[in-house]
Amino acid sequence: MQVILLERVAKLGQMGEVVSVKDGFARNYLLPQGKALRANDGNVASFESQKAQLEATNLETKGEAGKLAEKLDGQQFTVIRSASDAGALYGSVTTRDAADVATTEGFTVDRKQIILQRPIKELGLHSVTVTLHPEVEAEIFLNVARSQEEAELQAAGKSILELAAEAEAEAEFEIAELFDDIGAAASDDDDLLDAASDEAAQETSVDETEAKDS
Repeated sequence: MQVILLERVAKLGQMGEVVSVKDGFARNYLLPQGKALRANDGNVASFESQKAQLEATNLETKGEAGKLAEKLDGQQFTVIRSASDAGALYGSVTTRDAADVATTEGFTVDRKQIILQRPIKELGLHSVTVTLHPEVEAEIFLNVARSQEEAELQAAGKSILELAAEAEAEAEFEIAELFDDIGAAASDDDDLLDAASDEAAQETSVDETEAKDS
């Protein structure tokens, strides 16, 4: 299908360009979202008559988006979720979750503006793109943790999985030390038993010698 773009569409074209797209993409996305019109003579003429107004509106919204991007870019938002010891989430963090947490922190963001490169299904810091305008994007970070304390550790650059590994290694070290202490105590007990046996043997020998002499 031939369409005329009413705004810039990533990897497709700029405002005013006539491009060829798949029918489903046009019907399900471009046309209902108001991003394009069918490229027939009537619509092309209509676009040309509104072009100046559309460009002015685009510049205005782009400027507003740019101001928001300056404040939003680089922001980090905490998302608390349940997860296994290995860091796998019981569920996933969605575009709605990202939009909700940003909005809670005072930024007006819609879930349709959130772009996830892949589903977020594990603890950690995750980069997320926010499309504020066809020509303006911001990058935010979702700090997904099981508690606020974990989130603070992750924000400081520590990996929860690394911390778990360190805790496991420390526990193994403590167990090893415990067995060493038990082994040392057992060795001491053996030494005491050996000493007692030697002493008893010496006493028996003395008693036998005295009995012979008498």
